[in-house]
Amino acid sequence: MYGFHGHLLHIDLTSATYKFLELDRSRLYACLGGIGLGTDLLYEFAPPGVDPLAPGNPLIFASAPLVGTPLTTTAKYAVVTKSPLTGFIADSLSSSYFALELKRLGVDALVITGQSPSWVYLAIDCGHVVFRDATHLLGKSATATDSCLRAESDNDNFRVAAIGLAGENGVRFATISNDGRHAGRGGVGAVMGAKRLKAIAIRGVTDTAIADSKGVAELALAMRHKSIGTVTSKYRQIGTVANLAVFNRLGSLPTRNFQQSTFAHAENLSGESLTENNFSRRNGCAACTIRCERLFKSLDGQDQRLEYETLFALGPMCEIEDPHTLLQAARLCDDYGLDSISTGATIAWAMECAEKGLLPEASTLGLRFGRADAFLKIIPMIAQRQGLGDLLAQGSKRAAAVVGEDAGQWAMHVKGLELPGYEPRSLKTMALGLAVSPRGACHNRSGAYEYDFSGEVDRLHGDAGRGLLVAASEDFAAVLDSLIVCKFLRKCFTDFYSEAADLLAKVTGWAYSSTELRQIGERINAQKKLFNIREGWQPDDDWLPPRLLDEKLADGVAQGTELRPAELHEMIQSYYLARGWNDRGFIPESKMRELKISN
Repeated sequence: MYGFHGHLLHIDLTSATYKFLELDRSRLYACLGGIGLGTDLLYEFAPPGVDPLAPGNPLIFASAPLVGTPLTTTAKYAVVTKSPLTGFIADSLSSSYFALELKRLGVDALVITGQSPSWVYLAIDCGHVVFRDATHLLGKSATATDSCLRAESDNDNFRVAAIGLAGENGVRFATISNDGRHAGRGGVGAVMGAKRLKAIAIRGVTDTAIADSKGVAELALAMRHKSIGTVTSKYRQIGTVANLAVFNRLGSLPTRNFQQSTFAHAENLSGESLTENNFSRRNGCAACTIRCERLFKSLDGQDQRLEYETLFALGPMCEIEDPHTLLQAARLCDDYGLDSISTGATIAWAMECAEKGLLPEASTLGLRFGRADAFLKIIPMIAQRQGLGDLLAQGSKRAAAVVGEDAGQWAMHVKGLELPGYEPRSLKTMALGLAVSPRGACHNRSGAYEYDFSGEVDRLHGDAGRGLLVAASEDFAAVLDSLIVCKFLRKCFTDFYSEAADLLAKVTGWAYSSTELRQIGERINAQKKLFNIREGWQPDDDWLPPRLLDEKLADGVAQGTELRPAELHEMIQSYYLARGWNDRGFIPESKMRELKISN
């Protein structure tokens, strides 16, 4: 088999046993890898209604056909599970050397179930699994854990994915980290912690077999040239932190828990200012020519990785204007293993609760918008689940339910997943994308915002044409995330589906058509929805927070713009129609037959 290995490794932590299972060719053909394969395996291995933190909830690491080839940006893997934050599917991506070593294990996926009687880490060496005591690793960051395990193995070829203190303590938005990268959203780290699994150290020796090595080499060279062209210049020159100034200018930068759409101190935190005053060095993932990563120096001289979403969530969202405070907060999130978006958004919710007199503990702590001291105190408290941090560790949806009264009005989440740094009232296509995403409020499982920024649509007015755009964007992202290719390479394709089919043909030897790949994207999104339906999804879950529908934009170039409930409803109906679903968002049997899905 080319591109794939045709096997998965199933590890049961309860019994400390493992076995290799065959993955049928037809299944791999239909699912690809990454998000597609992970979704399919989740539906199989997760018992219906399983508690996300129960032993039965599987934690799935899925590789992909392009991983391990010379193609740029393909060193990625997916982590899929049932989210402890939303109760629906969690599908996160991470990258770099762990992804390459995972593929070299000779499997297409790693499925972990059960719960260890005591804390362990897994040492997987060339297909042999050893369950080792991890008590000496507890409390350590993922980076420190990596250093310890690589030293213990006396072999630098081992690559490590680990959780920090937040994952150990079951914070519902804890991450899994490797090589300084993070599978961040949805609380996958909490699932790993619930299994008492501190880390996974892997080393493999199986190379990826390629059907047409010469053809792949030629495509790899062409993709490399495209990846360092004008379409990726933003990522190569400044990185994603460049978005902050642009979004601020367009009145699309969520500020003060979405009370505003511009930040008065945006210049302090702009990518340009950070580059001029704090820039340390440029870095990138393994097997990547774009090298978008930027590390910035804080006052203590340490380097800190920073991207737009972290910048938004720990900056404007909480009205933190000092770049050194923000860099320190970002380091705390990385060290403890916290999703920075959910961390910032949940803290911003608590700040507003304190402002409105609904959260005395926050007031006692001095947690207020713009207050750096209390802001930096609360992050460790969340990871340690101490005091107010124990409440915030549940995420804004659950925390608001505990506080009661009107606290849910300004809990900025969809399905329990906190919103990313896009203002839906001034980005109407994005508003729809956020509302209907199976993952919850997500900017990565569709590129809906691109239509708003491109000028192809009126970003301030929604209409029935948006459903088709969002569905097509989701399907495109599903295929990209299943191959896996980095989204920063997306504009390097002229005709994505035909070019992707050519890539797959040369790697796997399988002859896909453009139509087949489009349908695979649609099928993956339908499978995500079916999983959510099985786990209790209802039509009301496809909606946006009350604030976005009750309040007009108070500032910026889009001041006075509103998102009316009827407007959002019309767009959602158009999305269901574009998908061939019924008007309540359920998938008819006829559509499932068309997509060859057996339920």
